[in-house]
Amino acid sequence: MRAKTKAKANAKTSTTTKARTVSKPLHAERFPGEGKAYRSARDKLLRAEMELRSRVEQVAAMRRKLPLGGVVPQDYEFEEGAADPADTGSVRRVKLSELFRPGKDTLVVYSFMYGPNMEKACPMCTCMLDGLDGNAPHAAQRINLAVVAKSPVARIREFARGRGWRNLRLLSSAGNSYNRDYRGETADGKQRPALNVFVKRGDKIHHVYNTELMFAPTAKGQDPRHVDAIWPLWNLLDFTPEGRGADWYPKLEYAA
Repeated sequence: MRAKTKAKANAKTSTTTKARTVSKPLHAERFPGEGKAYRSARDKLLRAEMELRSRVEQVAAMRRKLPLGGVVPQDYEFEEGAADPADTGSVRRVKLSELFRPGKDTLVVYSFMYGPNMEKACPMCTCMLDGLDGNAPHAAQRINLAVVAKSPVARIREFARGRGWRNLRLLSSAGNSYNRDYRGETADGKQRPALNVFVKRGDKIHHVYNTELMFAPTAKGQDPRHVDAIWPLWNLLDFTPEGRGADWYPKLEYAA
């Protein structure tokens, strides 16, 4: 009888201690006019955000530890224009291997949905690339970065000038099978927004990552979110009470 009473007491003490631990403030900062109900709910959210932060890093660490994927089947040859976006005449051919600068052995390639049969570029890709263009000089300090589309290079660059892009390395894959091989295109020619990562090891180039969330099952009403990590818009909206919305998506242009 005494053993049962002691066990109940220990359980009660453990529950009380756990409750105190959960309700213990996480920091001392407070904002004008906030009440107890707000602080309680905000601390609950903050704990979830801390867990998410840890989980994001755990997943990133798993990516970094992936073994090498397959060697690329060919040294794909692309077309690109001059570094100056205003130059409308210069075109040169560049191979995949030439996209690796000295000392930078990682290459990230985003497949931009803008095929030759598409009347307009994909608004979603465009929105994401609007933000990535500003971050490209920062990314270049650690990696190589390129954006590939199936349209002719002149058409890609004309669109880029209209968006004000100045920093993205834009390539045309009109003359090769890169898009199809690395899942930026379906068998019937439809374009897909794939992001791939390649690494150079010795004289070989290996594929190491594709944003395969694009192909994985999703919860009802949820998009794949395979490139959300590099897309400022959605992360910004996730901070707000309105959130992303159920049926709102970016457009190429908006009414004034």
